[in-house]
Amino acid sequence: MKVVVAALNAKYIHSALALRYLKAYSGREFDIDIAEYTIKDPVMSVVADLYRRKPDVLGFSCYIWNIEETIPIIRMLKKIMPDLTVVLGGPEVSYDTEEWMRRIPEADFIVSGEGEGTFDHLLREIRGSRRFHMVFGAAYRKNGEIVINPPRPKLDLPDIPSPHRFPEDVRELPNRVVYFETSRGCPFSCQFCLSSIEVGVRYFDIERTKADLLYLIESGAKLIKFVDRTFNIKRDYAMEIFDFLIQNHRGCVFQFEITADIMRPEVLDFLAGRAPEGIFRFEIGVQSTNELTNDLIRRRQNFAKLSRTVTKIKESGKIAQHLDLIAGLPEEDYMSFRRTFNDVFALRPEELQLGFLKMLRGTGLRNDAERYGYIYMDHSPYEILGNHVLPFSDVMRIKRVEDILEKYWNAHRMDHTLNFLIGHEFTSAFDFFQEFGDYWEERGWQKIGHQLEDLFVRLHAFLKDRGIGNLDMAEGLMKLDYFMQHKYKPRKIWWDFSMDKQELIAFMRRMAEHPEEVFDPRLSKPAAAEPGSRLPEPSGKQSGGFAELGLTEKELHKHAVMERLPFNLESLLQEGAMDRNTETLLLIFYPPDASSKARPFTMALDKTLK
Repeated sequence: MKVVVAALNAKYIHSALALRYLKAYSGREFDIDIAEYTIKDPVMSVVADLYRRKPDVLGFSCYIWNIEETIPIIRMLKKIMPDLTVVLGGPEVSYDTEEWMRRIPEADFIVSGEGEGTFDHLLREIRGSRRFHMVFGAAYRKNGEIVINPPRPKLDLPDIPSPHRFPEDVRELPNRVVYFETSRGCPFSCQFCLSSIEVGVRYFDIERTKADLLYLIESGAKLIKFVDRTFNIKRDYAMEIFDFLIQNHRGCVFQFEITADIMRPEVLDFLAGRAPEGIFRFEIGVQSTNELTNDLIRRRQNFAKLSRTVTKIKESGKIAQHLDLIAGLPEEDYMSFRRTFNDVFALRPEELQLGFLKMLRGTGLRNDAERYGYIYMDHSPYEILGNHVLPFSDVMRIKRVEDILEKYWNAHRMDHTLNFLIGHEFTSAFDFFQEFGDYWEERGWQKIGHQLEDLFVRLHAFLKDRGIGNLDMAEGLMKLDYFMQHKYKPRKIWWDFSMDKQELIAFMRRMAEHPEEVFDPRLSKPAAAEPGSRLPEPSGKQSGGFAELGLTEKELHKHAVMERLPFNLESLLQEGAMDRNTETLLLIFYPPDASSKARPFTMALDKTLK
């Protein structure tokens, strides 16, 4: 019996961990192939590929992001392969199972909940005696009626073989995200989340976990994303894994979902002292800082402790943090969400994701939707359209905040500019993103594409039309940010600009000869204070170039750009002081090796100097 397990991933770089578990568990007895596609693939292409594989049984892994794209594929396959047995599984069909059986008559079976044991048992019954009433956790059809069997008890995790040892996966490891779990279950009861339904947390054996991780690292994995709902709930287990990865990372990056307000100080001190920069990323779900809202969704959270944890991690400079917010939670109206956003943005996370509540099947909030006046999409992703304190008009306003947040803050295209604007020109971070988002939509820019230069032009137009008081400073910071976005000297700029070649050489030489006066905007301190940050020494008056770089003056002109800023950039970045009595010479050097980052240097100058 030929079995194919398939999934439509959101992107090519993603991989379906569930399929690998099914193959590992049932592959000892059955011939199982894995087939992965994306939600963007044409239906006919997916159908043709699955038809070519000639399965007897086809299992599809179903989630909110792929169910609507999966259904047409199933229907088409059943028309051309009427004898094909179709099995659906995954979180999207594990709840309201009878409704799914009625909506998708092409589905012969649905596997609910933890699927390895149920799918394996179902395959044996399909091949053999067909006693489907014995397969706990499965739904099936009998004489035109839908039968839903009782749920299956949870598996003992040591009984599940490793899903990470398939040789065919190894060649793709450098190009894909590897999903990895060390535990199943969640200790919390958040009413918007499916994880709250499973009581308790079960762990895989730690030595097996280490062995699998080492295998993936040695096989070339570049990014491993842990899918544990709260990785740090068991401190000793988490510490041992952290320490193991620090010793064996080989440049691989590891991403974890953590609960920040339970992170112990000794764990933070350990990570600050031992973790190499850049190998760990933390995803932290804040969702809301409204205490009533958190009580209603049964979410225990100490925001003061969370803030201390996020701040300490940020100060270490070792770990990037991604913080999550959810708009539309119970009793959080527009102004309350504005406060939540500003509370969290004040922590300056590297990334702040603003999502909108999704009324997932099986969750407490979906069951209580009428209580809060929720209206939401009929089909996945079941995103809310409003409730009795947040009308659709406010949802759309917050959508505009999300759009600008993604384009500007999360993309890190203008960090210096945005920090200045939010700190000096707008009442709050939320107000900046809201006003700019409204301006963006009024001009119809959401209907057209944009390149990097367009983002600067549009922000400049917004600031100019709004009439901010320190436009010259915002423009200067935008120029710094624009130059820093390029590995090469930019061919186009968004402002009127002419650079005198001799002036560039003269001032670059002056910077090199007086390093104590040179400031590095990346470090917010003198460039000479950081090894490797000094401008290269000039080669001397005779040659006129920079021999240390292997560049003549003519070649240097191709790798450097200079701009005057009508204020003291050093004072602004270090102290927040807006000093216009001194101007700044901004020099950006683009190393000939494009793999190296652009290097900025500044020097404060008397405004009378020409």
